Amino acid sequence: MPRVVLGRTEIAIHPLVFGSLPMGPLQAGLTPGEGARLLRHALERGINLIDSAELYGTYPHIREALREYRGEVFLATKTHADSAAEARRHVERALRELEVDRLDIVHLHGARLSDPFVERASVFEELLQLREEGKVRCLGLSSHYISAIKRAAVHPEIDVVHPLINRGGMGILDGSAEDMAGAIAEAAEAGKGVYAMKALAGGNLIGQARASFGYVLGLPGVHAVAVGMLSEGEINANLALFSGESPKEGIWKELESRRRRLRIMDRFCKGCGNCLPACASKAIAVKDGKATVDAGECILCGYCAAACPEFIIRVV
Repeated sequence: MPRVVLGRTEIAIHPLVFGSLPMGPLQAGLTPGEGARLLRHALERGINLIDSAELYGTYPHIREALREYRGEVFLATKTHADSAAEARRHVERALRELEVDRLDIVHLHGARLSDPFVERASVFEELLQLREEGKVRCLGLSSHYISAIKRAAVHPEIDVVHPLINRGGMGILDGSAEDMAGAIAEAAEAGKGVYAMKALAGGNLIGQARASFGYVLGLPGVHAVAVGMLSEGEINANLALFSGESPKEGIWKELESRRRRLRIMDRFCKGCGNCLPACASKAIAVKDGKATVDAGECILCGYCAAACPEFIIRVV
């Protein structure tokens, strides 16, 4: 299977990273057993980096997949903490729930932070301490901001960046896809590992999935792409595509015909507005006392669902 080294980390991975967000409670709501079967299939086919986050709720799925698995696997997670104490709790919960002694990559997740090293300085200091303690191998930054990726490119303690990039520029908060591509190239030139997110803009570009993946994989500096997958068919098709095999037209036509959307059960919405700050794309508004979504701006990340106290928002 193809392998690419993430910058200067010595972590060699398949260019297809398993993004675990869609299988969790924010989206498809697979049981840990169902998710584990998909993850195990992917691992046995050669994928060896699983991407998660404190918010995703997928640690049980990953833990189950890794039971008695003897192959090589790397684990990445993210913390959205706004305090050092909370960041430590997030990392230690990940270690405990995944039943591992060390996390390979922990990202400071600053989707809406233009300068996370200033705005989350105490969080980053705590992550440095956790790395010193041996609980974290590599530190990363995941962001929707071009300016944040540029800052990470020159930060001596950042090993990996996880930028939002797609050919439509959907979800990028301070510029175009071309601008983000330039920041990615700078980060890679500086020795950072780069694995991209939202190549399909959360499903909005699924009708052009092959071209969209090709665009991101072809950008200078991109080592790998994290993709959420919910069936063995998706895993197999993406593995073939990312491995350079000729795509099977029939399979891809079926995959590219699928559509996803954000569903808000407005009958039960109380208009509290908790979802508004959670949406990095500013796609949600409260109108007439109910939350509404602008489908043209939504990248289907599901973070609004995590913020909803009534549990009435889902990506379906």
